[in-house]
Amino acid sequence: MAQLKVIAVIALVCVAASFVNAATIPAGTTLTVSTVSQFSSKTVVGRSFEGKLAQDVSINGRVVLKAGSKTFGKIATSRYNPRKNDPLTVELTSVSVNGRNVAVKTNAFQPGQGPVTARQARYGHTGGTLVVNPGTLMRFQLLQPVTL
Repeated sequence: MAQLKVIAVIALVCVAASFVNAATIPAGTTLTVSTVSQFSSKTVVGRSFEGKLAQDVSINGRVVLKAGSKTFGKIATSRYNPRKNDPLTVELTSVSVNGRNVAVKTNAFQPGQGPVTARQARYGHTGGTLVVNPGTLMRFQLLQPVTL
């Protein structure tokens, strides 16, 4: 009977500790990400890329995501298909928290612009290939709250 009480107390402490460490990051919070992998405006749509948080994310004065945490995203649009002339846009898909990936939903970010001639500007086209090198900063805003 004493063992059962000890197990119950340990379980209660574990549950209470998980609630203390739980945090919700509200929608609209900005996540600044520094790219780790290289990609370009000709990268296939859906391909993933890796980054890391460039700044801590704090809620009510408490850091919930530390700078340097791994992040992952995907190419949302690109000019991989020569019949389309979509700009390069990327979305953040997850953030690594304590060794597990937590899904996030963010706005699409358009890193930089390729060269534009007068004719291309008039008809909405861009020229050249935009390359996003490691270390490029991108700012994403959460579209939905994230519970950690």
